[in-house]
Amino acid sequence: MSSTAPAAKALPADYVAQTPAEGERRSYTAILLASFGGPEGQDDVIPFLRNVTRGKGIPDERLEEVATHYRANDGISPINEQNRDLIAALETELAKREIDIPIYWGNRNWDPYFADSFKKMHQGGHRDVLVLVTSAYAGYSSNDQYLEDFERTLDETGLRGELNLVKVRQFFYDKAFTKPNEEFLSAGLSDVSKQLSEKGSEGKTKVLFVTHSIPSAVAERQGPARIKELFGTDVYTAQHQAIADYLMQAVPEAKDVDYQVVFQSRSGSPETPWLEPDINDQIEEDAQNGYAGVVVVPFGFVSDHMEVIWDLDTEAKETAEEQGLAFHRAPTVGVHPEFVSGLVDIMGEYITGAEGQPLATGEQTVPGDWSDLTTDGGWGTPLQGS
Repeated sequence: MSSTAPAAKALPADYVAQTPAEGERRSYTAILLASFGGPEGQDDVIPFLRNVTRGKGIPDERLEEVATHYRANDGISPINEQNRDLIAALETELAKREIDIPIYWGNRNWDPYFADSFKKMHQGGHRDVLVLVTSAYAGYSSNDQYLEDFERTLDETGLRGELNLVKVRQFFYDKAFTKPNEEFLSAGLSDVSKQLSEKGSEGKTKVLFVTHSIPSAVAERQGPARIKELFGTDVYTAQHQAIADYLMQAVPEAKDVDYQVVFQSRSGSPETPWLEPDINDQIEEDAQNGYAGVVVVPFGFVSDHMEVIWDLDTEAKETAEEQGLAFHRAPTVGVHPEFVSGLVDIMGEYITGAEGQPLATGEQTVPGDWSDLTTDGGWGTPLQGS
C-alpha cells in the first residue's frame, strides 16, 4: 500500500458515529439543499468568480485567466443541473416513503442565493428547516463557512428568530456514500485491467483517491486531536484516508493493489503551502515508478462539477496519456439510487414521526468515532440564535 498517511488502527464500529444533538430532532417542514453554485452562461462567469473571491481584491483580468474552464463549457457549470437532478431524486424518494416535506435550493455563490431561498421558505410558512449540504466531509468550506453564511443571511434578511436551521451531519462514513464508491472502484479496476490486457501489458495498476486540496495551515487547525494522533496527519486528510482504507478492503478486486490519497484544484499564491501531492505530479511519479495504469476515484466530491471535469477528465487524463498510462476516472455518487436513498435515511435521523421517533437512520460502514468533527474542537458548532 502507498498512502499519504499511515492507515488507521482498527476501531470498533458498534456505535453510530454521530447522532443529532438534543433539540435537533423535530418535525421539520422544509429541507434546504445548500450548495456552492455556478454560472449558467458566459455572462455569468466573471460575476460568479467575483462572488467566489469576494474580499480578496482580485482584478477581473486575473479572474478571466481562471475562467478558462468555464469558457470552454459555454460558461455553464454542470453543478446546477446536477443539483436539480438531486433534488428531483430526493423528492421522488421522499414521496415513495410518504414523507411530505418540500425541498428548497440555495447557493453560496450564485442564484438561487441563500437570501432568496430563506425568504421563499419563510413566505411558504416554514420555520423549522433541515439543511443538507452537498459535501460528504467535515471541513471549513463544507461546514463552518455554510454556518457563517446562514448566520449572515439570517441577519441580512431579518429572519433571525423566524427560521430555525439545523445542518445534517457529514456522511462520508455512511453506506449511502461508500456503497456507490465500492461499485465505481470495482468497475474502474476492471476497466484498467481490460485496457492493459488489450495493450499486452502486465504492469501494475494504482488507485488514486482524489479530493480538493486546502491550505495546509487551515487543515492543521481542525480538530479533534485524537484523530490527528490516530492517523498521524491532519483531520481533513484523515477522513479521506479512512474511507480509502475501507474501500480498498471492501472491494475484492482491490486486493494487493496500491493506493493513495491525492489532491486537486489548489489555488492562490504558490508560496502558500497546500495539501499534497497534486494528482498530476503523482501520476508522473507513478509512471516513473513503473505503474502501467491508474484508477482515479474522485471521492472528495458528490457530483461531476466543473473542477472534476476540468481537473480530472482534461488535465489528469492528459497527464496520464503523456506518461503512457491506462486511465479510468470513476464517477461521483451523483444521483446513484443507493446514495439518494441513504441521504433520506440520514435526514430521517433528524425528522420525527407522529410519536417523536426518528423516521430512519443511516448506516455507518467506515469504522471509527467521528462524533465530534463538528463540535467544540472540530469544525464549528450548531447554528445558534436562529
